[in-house]
Amino acid sequence: MVLQQTPNETMQNFDVLSEPLVNRFATRRKSVFAETYDPENDADEDEGAVAIFPKSDEQRSRLIESVRNILLFRSLDKEQMNQVLDAMFERKVTVDETVIRQGDDGDNFYVIESGTYKAYVGENHIHTYNNSGSFGELALLYNMPRAATIKAETVGQLWAMDRQTFRRILLKSAFRKRKMYESLLDTVPMLKTLQSYERLNLADALAPKSFKANERIIKQGDAADGMYFIEDGTVSIRLDQDDGEVEISRLSKGAYFGELALVTHRPRAASAYAVENVKVAFLDVDAFERLLGPCMDIMKRNIGDYEAQLIKIFGSKNNIKDVR
Repeated sequence: MVLQQTPNETMQNFDVLSEPLVNRFATRRKSVFAETYDPENDADEDEGAVAIFPKSDEQRSRLIESVRNILLFRSLDKEQMNQVLDAMFERKVTVDETVIRQGDDGDNFYVIESGTYKAYVGENHIHTYNNSGSFGELALLYNMPRAATIKAETVGQLWAMDRQTFRRILLKSAFRKRKMYESLLDTVPMLKTLQSYERLNLADALAPKSFKANERIIKQGDAADGMYFIEDGTVSIRLDQDDGEVEISRLSKGAYFGELALVTHRPRAASAYAVENVKVAFLDVDAFERLLGPCMDIMKRNIGDYEAQLIKIFGSKNNIKDVR
């Protein structure tokens, strides 16, 4: 049975995705669990000014690289990302230094640039971070004491973000992204086969991308790196022919493309261009294989639709071999 999620329960999923090991082994207090931060009820006027810590180009470049694969950062647009990067500050750590201590109040969220760190609940070692990852969001999200102790095993470099920035920018943008993508995914007939929790996981895995009019999104013959769901705008699908490219279809909001190469494990069968300014939600190949298994049969049946479309356009099965 699939239960409807409240806003608070929805936000718990961000915590589960971003700090799974500490979350899994920590014991929470019921009295503070109910105080979970709810971004839906957090008024925009509370956002206020965010602190700015000047950085050199070299520092900013290192920071961008450190946050590149952190899930919560994927929901940020360019302006929000710049705000977050401005608000983060460096913290250098030494061997055996305790970065956060179980039971203490939470002040900062940390992203690892370098170093090895071990997480402990009580005396139990539950996880080791090696030169990447993030920690510290539980206390900021739930208004609860630190759920674990994080101790540096080596010298290292961390980037820290205070509670206000974490909540007002990072969590609110992640929440808004999820709500927006939930609505988008509800318009995709293929995804009706997914359970609601599967669609939530899919919404969290999507990353926003934008393309200008006439810009190529994917190129025929290239290796596939993911698939696309159209948020806004129109996309032209074109097939290479001896006398140039031929448009075989146009897609608009709620449509998807790029899945064929992922299903067949072959290079891109066609190119896609933005007819106008286009916004898409991108699902990378790893997330595609992990999350869209239940839809695979539907996508395989779509291969027949592509073939029928080519026959209608070209009057034969020429070039269908490129689709297979």
